[in-house]
Amino acid sequence: MDPARSAAALDDEIARIEALLRDASAHDWSRSLTTCPRWELADLVGHLGGVHRWVVGAVREGHGRTESTPPQPEGLAGWFDEGARELRETIAGDPARPAWTFERGDRTVGFWQRRQVHEHTVHRVDVELALVGETSPVPVDVAADGVAEVVEVFVPRRLAKGWLDPIPAAVRLVATDAPVEVVIGDGDPVAQVSAPAADLYLALWQRAPLDDERTTYAGDEVVAREVLRMPLTP
Repeated sequence: MDPARSAAALDDEIARIEALLRDASAHDWSRSLTTCPRWELADLVGHLGGVHRWVVGAVREGHGRTESTPPQPEGLAGWFDEGARELRETIAGDPARPAWTFERGDRTVGFWQRRQVHEHTVHRVDVELALVGETSPVPVDVAADGVAEVVEVFVPRRLAKGWLDPIPAAVRLVATDAPVEVVIGDGDPVAQVSAPAADLYLALWQRAPLDDERTTYAGDEVVAREVLRMPLTP
């Protein structure tokens, strides 16, 4: 996605989260998240607000050491709004500007423009599931870019850090509604999984299984399912 599209997508995801939080009751903050089993809603919003301030520090100060302490639940919605506003101001503009990132191959603001779209899209899904019980659609172009980001950024990083066991065999993922095709693992793929981009995206982030009629498997389905169950993302 280009910078303008990334900015628009981030604005949309932040606005959706803000609207959900404005309607949250005192009881809602202690709701458990089925998609993040160790967290309640307050933990998730605290995480996002911390990410806002961490990224601002990465861009403005050139390091990843910024820490922040979230307020009590009654102050979290406002804290999220403040952090989101500062985040958007900080990463707006030229994507080629230098910034600290956790990806050594891309130390630019453009990395954060892309990353924050997906940070907020995935967690918007978490908030919707907790508060509404269902999710609104992920735009196809956002999902397609997110599938590519997982394979380009997270899988290599997690393998290098020892956070992910070696991929047993290569699996090709093909979006049926967008021009995205990626391969997880090395060598010739032994299987192919075809599905809408949003379904692939949410599956890679462990938010939804690939089990409905829109998904087709070719080749070694057992290996494909094994790879998709691996912790490819945090």
